Amino acid sequence: MRKWALALAIAAATLFVGAASGTAAEYGTAAEAKAMLEKTVAAVKADKAKAIAMFNKGEGGFKDRDLFPFCFNISDGMLVATRAPTLGMDVRTLKDNAGHVFG
Repeated sequence: MRKWALALAIAAATLFVGAASGTAAEYGTAAEAKAMLEKTVAAVKADKAKAIAMFNKGEGGFKDRDLFPFCFNISDGMLVATRAPTLGMDVRTLKDNAGHVFG
């Protein structure tokens, strides 16, 4: 469970960064991102497999404008839940806008 907690914490940081810019109608707020993170953690603790399926489908309120959870395995960096078309991608190869590698 500790590995999932770390992955969720990283996802939360991403949610907060995405929520920090733009208009409220177009983007989620920091408070909405935090609420989704808390809901995400509760869903994973209740039933990890069901939660991941819901995250991938955007069901159960797990897709709100630019806000959505994503999860990856700490051991191999593979995305196991995301609304982006990169499912199965190694997050350690992702780069930010400045070209810095994520992992």
